[in-house]
Order: sequence, then C-alpha cells, then structure tokens
Amino acid sequence: MKQPEISIIVPVYNSSPYIRKCIESIQVQTFKNFELILVNDGSIDQSGDICDQYARNDSRIKVVHKENGGVSSARNAGLNIAKGEFISFVDGDDWIYKDMFEKLYNLCRKSESDISICSIYRELNGDIVHIKREELVKEMDNIEAMKQLFTGKYFRFAVWAKLYKKHCFNDIRYPEDRRLDDLPTTYKVVSKANKVVYTNYTGYIYVWRDNSILTSTYNEKKLDVFLGWDEIIAFMNENYPQLSEEYMSCFVYYSMDHVYKILNQVKDPGEKEMYILFIQQYIRKYYKKILKNTRLSLKYKYLITLINYDVKFLFLNNKLKKIVSIGN
Repeated sequence: MKQPEISIIVPVYNSSPYIRKCIESIQVQTFKNFELILVNDGSIDQSGDICDQYARNDSRIKVVHKENGGVSSARNAGLNIAKGEFISFVDGDDWIYKDMFEKLYNLCRKSESDISICSIYRELNGDIVHIKREELVKEMDNIEAMKQLFTGKYFRFAVWAKLYKKHCFNDIRYPEDRRLDDLPTTYKVVSKANKVVYTNYTGYIYVWRDNSILTSTYNEKKLDVFLGWDEIIAFMNENYPQLSEEYMSCFVYYSMDHVYKILNQVKDPGEKEMYILFIQQYIRKYYKKILKNTRLSLKYKYLITLINYDVKFLFLNNKLKKIVSIGN
C-alpha cells in the first residue's frame, strides 16, 4: 500500500449496532488514498470483532485494540500512528457521504489551506434533518478562522467534519482526563493553521442518540467544560486579545446553556446548587470583562449578574427558569 494522504481515525466503543454503517461509508469514499484507523477502546460487545472482519478484507484498514480509556485516549492512539499528510475523525456511531473527503481534500489543495471544514446534518430516529443552504465557500486567514470558531456562524469546536494538515496536531493531543475533549483542543489546532476554508456542503451525518454524551442528563463530569474555558481564555488573552468580544461572549453562552440544563435536568437541590456554585467561580473571575462586552444583550448580562451575586435566587425563582430558557 502506498503512503496514505489522509488518516481517518474512528474511536470505537460498544458501537456494534452502528459501526458497520460508519466503516462502509468510509470504504466507499470517492477519495481512495486513505488509511482507516479503527481504535477499539475496550469494547465489551462485538465491536472489536466487527472491526477485525473489515480489516481482513481491506488493506487500508488498521485496527488498534486497547484498554478502555475514553474517546480522547482513542483519538490520541490513532494520532500516534497516523501516517497521512492529513488527519480526520469520524465517530463510530456516525457516518459520512461518499464524496466528503474528496471535497475537503480538494478544498485544502485548491485554497492552500491547512484545515477544511464542511457542514453536518443530524439524524434523528433514522430521519436526516435537512437544512437548505445556498452554496458557500469561505476562505479565512488565521485571525478570521479563530473569530468564526467562537462566533459559530459557520462552524464550532466539534472534532468531526474537518480535515486537518497533520502539522496542526504537532505537540497537541486530546485531554484524557475529561469527558468533553473537543472544546479544550480544537482552538489550539485552529491556531496552528495559516489558512482555513469552509464549505456549507454537507458531508457528515451526526446520529443523535439518547444515551450519547451530548444528550445524557446533566451530571458533574459535564462541568469539565469550564476547566477548558479557563485554559481557552488564558490562551486567547495572550495570543488573540483582539478577539476578546467573541470568545468572552461565547463563554457566556456556554455558561448559560449549562445553567439552563442544570435548572431543568438536575432534581436534587443540593447537587443543583453545587453545580451552579461551581460555574459561579468562573463567572466571578471574568465578570467585569463580561459586563463590558458589547456583543452581549442586557438579558445575558442580567442573568450573569444573578449568577455572580445570588445563585439561590436564580434557581429558587421558577420565573427565572423561563428567562434563562429564552436567553439560552
């Protein structure tokens, strides 16, 4: 097999109902010169055997079997052995359209970009939620790409639906001690890109499942996101202070999203208070800067002020649940 141009890394954990569709959607790509690295992260179902079956019949497929360490550990295991000039990630329960990598690869080459990004659709109960969009290709320098990352007009922090030059991951790996790993990593990767190109062509299908990390009921591990935000703000303050309005308003939106979920999903009053008090310490740390942010509406500043000064009033007042929901 010749040197692959793209290394596609797929973390696999107890994905036996989905992994076949994922693998086959990659095998039929119109872009052929890739290696597919399937990282079996200690699955206790048939996922590992299924991966081995596909590898026996396709020389482009490599299977790594390892003890369970979480999705970050699996992604890092794939990165450590990847040989391609480009890197991409697909989750084991998602799938992609057959021309996604051809589109992303050609965009990188044509625009001389280090990262190319496409849009996604969501699949819910077997139905794909289509969104009609006018065709768009947007080329961005480093500053504009970082700005777009935090404003979210075109793309956000998700690891997938992106093709990266391998050098963007030099000295960067996913944090293995956190549940949500893309937030504290993607901004570092994008910061190493001289140029980024985005297309609203949709190539990636995210399968919405009730028991996924994103859809599960709020729990303490989800507070890890604020450890990531502390790192992000410190990094951005040092390297991109001109984007302060964008990244601080993004921090506020994330904070209010978590507060809303805590208010509506956590039943135990003690846990509810503990979680919001945890968020409060980060709000207080950046409160003065938040109040000066011209991108934030008065409603958001009011809600942030409540968290800053009077957490109990916030979650004891039922009317405020509605306000938080509207703000969210």
